[in-house]
Amino acid sequence: MKRPTIADIARRAGVTKSTVSFALNDRPGVSAATRDRILAIAREMGWQPSRAARALSGGRAGVLGLVVDRPARTLGIEPFFVQLIAGIESELAARDVALLLQMVEDRGAQPATYRRWWAERRVDGVFLVDLRLEDERVGLLAELGLPAVVVGGPEGCGGLPAVWNDEAEAVRAVVEYLAALGHRRIARVTGPPELRHTAARGTAFAAAAGALGVTTVEAATDYTGEEGARATRRLLAASAPPTAIVYDNDVMALAGLAVAAEMGVPVPGRLSVVAWDDSVLCRLVHPPLTAVGLDISSYGAEVARRLLDLVAGRPVESGCHAMPVLTPRGSTGPVPSGTVDAKPV
Repeated sequence: MKRPTIADIARRAGVTKSTVSFALNDRPGVSAATRDRILAIAREMGWQPSRAARALSGGRAGVLGLVVDRPARTLGIEPFFVQLIAGIESELAARDVALLLQMVEDRGAQPATYRRWWAERRVDGVFLVDLRLEDERVGLLAELGLPAVVVGGPEGCGGLPAVWNDEAEAVRAVVEYLAALGHRRIARVTGPPELRHTAARGTAFAAAAGALGVTTVEAATDYTGEEGARATRRLLAASAPPTAIVYDNDVMALAGLAVAAEMGVPVPGRLSVVAWDDSVLCRLVHPPLTAVGLDISSYGAEVARRLLDLVAGRPVESGCHAMPVLTPRGSTGPVPSGTVDAKPV
């Protein structure tokens, strides 16, 4: 079916294309009666403005962009991004703004994507996720003048506005909770170490453990269940295995729970498990997972509102959105009496 054009509307209305353009863009020079007739014909024919044409003529594209540097096969099963995108979309849909999602598996492809979007006027602004310790994207977006809001922070954002969550305080709460249960050997299965939020959690983890006299070990992964399972096997096969493991996402925590069962390590009898990103998955397994949770959809909506304000030319400040909350469930418990690391609670 052929899409209706301004020329089609002009022929139907018996006017020039310029008259139709003026009417559709609410510009002067067209009588009220003619404007109403043209608008009625446009609605009847199902005409919609071209976002690309509007952007090329100096207007806004009506599109915001999100580039995710993760394997496409993992995005659909990682609850954090699913909920974040849902929150973003809830805000954009109400404003008739589209979201352009680009998956890349090569870190170098991200700058090229931003440059192409900027040159083609494809997007009005972008969400910057997975901020890295050395992140060239921050300087590039500032150089291009492409509006951007960082989903994370506050460090390493340059002059870009950012929205973050107080994960350091949440990490301390987890370590203090496990220490109160008697755990003295706690492991953490992390995401990629080059990500700023991974490093921030690691700093808070080491500081909290040091203050409580807890021994720690960290195993870096790529957030996938496969890597989380391999890291768990290595930790549990060690000569002095941990009595508790904290995972940086719930996909890896679920994989770790399965490995513990495979290796005959009862949870929470001999091993306590804590997940990050408290999705519904944490409540559907047995035992249900103790988890650090946050209203991620609300977080997505908040960053969307700030980027929309930035695109509209309104002042936007950086700020903390919330502190994730620890919810104890059946996957954590006291260290069994007789265990070397047990501490009276």
